[in-house]
Amino acid sequence: MAMATTDIKQIAKSARQASLKLASIDTNVKNRALLSMAEGLLKDADAIKEANKKDIKAAEGKGLSKAMLDRLTVSDKILKAMADGIKEVAQLPDPVGEITRMWKRPNGLLVGRMRIPLGVIGIIYEARPNVTADAAALCLKSGNAVILRGGSEAINSNLAIAKVLQEACKKEGIPETAIQVVPTIERDIMLEMLKLEEYIDLIIPRGGEGLIRFVVDNSRIPVIKHYKGVCHIFVDEFADLDMAEKICFNAKVQRPGVCNAMETMLVHKNIAKEFLPRMGKKYQNANVELRGCAETRKILSYAKPATEEDWYAEYLDLILAVKVVANLDEAISHIAKYGSLHTESIITKDYNNSQRFLREVNSSTVLVNASTRFSDGFELGLGAEIGISTTKIHAFGPMGLEELTTQKFIIYGEGQIRE
Repeated sequence: MAMATTDIKQIAKSARQASLKLASIDTNVKNRALLSMAEGLLKDADAIKEANKKDIKAAEGKGLSKAMLDRLTVSDKILKAMADGIKEVAQLPDPVGEITRMWKRPNGLLVGRMRIPLGVIGIIYEARPNVTADAAALCLKSGNAVILRGGSEAINSNLAIAKVLQEACKKEGIPETAIQVVPTIERDIMLEMLKLEEYIDLIIPRGGEGLIRFVVDNSRIPVIKHYKGVCHIFVDEFADLDMAEKICFNAKVQRPGVCNAMETMLVHKNIAKEFLPRMGKKYQNANVELRGCAETRKILSYAKPATEEDWYAEYLDLILAVKVVANLDEAISHIAKYGSLHTESIITKDYNNSQRFLREVNSSTVLVNASTRFSDGFELGLGAEIGISTTKIHAFGPMGLEELTTQKFIIYGEGQIRE
């Protein structure tokens, strides 16, 4: 244990040193390294897939679920998507050094704000090898060193991918220690990593609620939190019902096991009798189990009774809670009480209602007449995302390059002194 503790400290120390160099590396150099990474992933595809086979074999031996095995598998298609994602990050504007605003003080001082990297970012994630490439690319472009601690299920895949990324860095004169994978799977090492506040500036956990709560409970370092996604759609009385039907179906059924899938549908009482039967039929055809309030069950007798727990639930499955509400106020109050600050949408043709919903709903992503499934860094034009924050400090919502920076004050003077 003592040796391992020393090792993780050394990884963090070397990441800190790398971050100091990385902060001032030219954009063109970073972009060349990223393109070299993308090329390397495809060139070394066989070695990466061979490493991945070891992880798959071990995971099958442990009896992991089919869904988990699917997330763990690195195919040619997945590798191409990883490479394409890195190329997209290379195309994005570099936020480092951007002056976001300038103003002049009465004494002639010119004051501004400049974007700078956060420093060293620790990413703790479960069995998704693609996160290794996505996170490394975003951190590199934003000038941050990264320490990647993946799940034990993907250790061989993650190390193989990281080797390619490090070689691309080396080729461009970027310290290889800018991207490091923790090479052991012991939980004690993760606990030790979470104490290294002297070297690591931010921890981003990606995975289930259990993992995130464990990291929050044990970290001395600030953590970007996202416990769960209890996402709502409110179908207003002024909704285009054809549009509402299409959006509500997509938000629940297109990919039910993700954090931006709708978990509760709120329907205005004035359109419930018209909308719920047609929507319910569509859901029945897609094998969606409905759990409704008393008013919902008067209209859809086959819906199961919703309990208080259902309003808080993140099902991540073909299950949907449905509630009939009296008005916009009740919809907003319901979201405030039961939501998780993730993503909410209103379907309405009424401009004033849409604006009230945007202003008063407190979640990190709020939509009008669109599916909650768009709450995703790639879909919002961030190129990729490193995670979704439901904590307002320092980022809120999907996190891209800008959210991996902070801002310092810069001041131009002409000899001013303070009286």
